[in-house]
Amino acid sequence: QAQLVESGGGLVQAGGSLRLSCVATGSVFGVYTMAWYRQAPGNQRELVASITSGGSINQSDSVKGRFTISRDNYKKTVYLQMNSLKPEDTAVYYCNADLRVGAWYNSPENYWGQGTQVTVSS
Repeated sequence: QAQLVESGGGLVQAGGSLRLSCVATGSVFGVYTMAWYRQAPGNQRELVASITSGGSINQSDSVKGRFTISRDNYKKTVYLQMNSLKPEDTAVYYCNADLRVGAWYNSPENYWGQGTQVTVSS
């Protein structure tokens, strides 16, 4: 099987920076679109940014100019560089990816990471 393992969350003051990482582990034969979502208490989970295997990026308007998504296809890893953080960025951040698992002929499936807490203090 496969897992998405996130790291890099924590507590930071407003205006600070954090870098999140998410690596696909296990019997992974292909990694397609990778994305970061976030969910604040009482809110629905929302897309922060996504990146295709070819490098096409989609971002939420709320993070444009502050957050940068990138990936290393060889390492099966996606990153989220978060700058100029605001208290309203406080949330649990989840990694999401479409993975081909187990064998090259299996259809890709969607996976979620366990989530990492990001807290921005004012």
